[in-house]
Amino acid sequence: MADLPFLLFDSDNHFYEAEDAFTRHMDPRMKRRCMDWATVNGRKELLVAGQVNRFIPNPTFDPVARPGCLDDYFRGINPEGKNIREAFGALEPIDPVYRDRDLRLEKMTEQRIEKAIFFPTLAVGMEEALKNDVEAVHAAFEALNRWVVDDWGLADQERIYSAPYISLMDLDRGIKELEWVLENDARFVVMRPSFVYGKGGSRSPADPYFDPFWKIVNDEGVTIVYHGADTGYGEYMADWGEGGTIEAFTSSPMRSVAMTHKAPFDLMAALISHRLFERFPNLRMASIEMGAFWVEWLLQSLERTYGQDPNYFFEDPLETFRRHIWISPFHEDSLVGLKDKLGAENILLGSDWPHAEGLADPTEFANELDGFTPEEVKRVMRDNCLGLSERRPA
Repeated sequence: MADLPFLLFDSDNHFYEAEDAFTRHMDPRMKRRCMDWATVNGRKELLVAGQVNRFIPNPTFDPVARPGCLDDYFRGINPEGKNIREAFGALEPIDPVYRDRDLRLEKMTEQRIEKAIFFPTLAVGMEEALKNDVEAVHAAFEALNRWVVDDWGLADQERIYSAPYISLMDLDRGIKELEWVLENDARFVVMRPSFVYGKGGSRSPADPYFDPFWKIVNDEGVTIVYHGADTGYGEYMADWGEGGTIEAFTSSPMRSVAMTHKAPFDLMAALISHRLFERFPNLRMASIEMGAFWVEWLLQSLERTYGQDPNYFFEDPLETFRRHIWISPFHEDSLVGLKDKLGAENILLGSDWPHAEGLADPTEFANELDGFTPEEVKRVMRDNCLGLSERRPA
């Protein structure tokens, strides 16, 4: 454990959803269109839209991988040439701290985490799985959010800040759900880092059509989080001869090279190029569990485009990015390089605990901050996220 003179604010913690996370508050009439459980060949399987879903190979999460067991793998350290399933090692019975709020608070104290943003695990693949049924998407996530409030709270003891999930596939229902989570003290709202599907086709989330939603976010000052998810980009991989279905920890060299960084690049390019922040200058957004490899590429592209057509942007787009967007890099990224581009005030600690690809000990993120001053280390490991957790009404 790293020796730090302060407690952490971790921007990326996870719970493993209980088996009734989607079904506890689900309208029974919607279960067949949304989520339900079935026994198939003697194995408990999650049905999504009536089909066995493979986004998470074992959606009961019992057994489950050890926290941080893929750390070396994602750093590119694999001298034995193990495939990713071999790199997992032995699975373990699920630890109650992954599902029990009180036990998790005790664990956070042990880990020297004072506060953390909490995200679902299974749910980040479900909007894509249900995309052809707009009503089912909203029914599923409205049910999930009510389970989250039951089991975790949205700002429990000012320590666990669970992020409710909102889709904009139906704008009116998205607005209604936003108003509900704000009434329940949400500090963060998580959304899929992709274009928005709808009955009439897809749109940029920065399309003025969605401005009524963004006006509420802007006026209330809640932070929007875009967390790594099934973005729908698997369809493009299918065009290159790769399978179109996303399954966690099943990949290929083509997917790893071409797909990992594309969605956040496209998303942030759209938000800035489509001038969302000009219309809503109080918006704050965080990119979580999508790494930082794409950031330099995007900033270079924005700089070049601004030089070619400065009249299109209302200001230097690099300044727009720095004012409105925070990045939680992968711990294996070049963090000094990111600081040089953005400054330490835009970087967030994100351990991804207790996921296999994250850090077994969240304090060890500080060991990646060579070249940062003590004040900058504290910003990254605590203060930046603390600021984002506070509502900032316009």
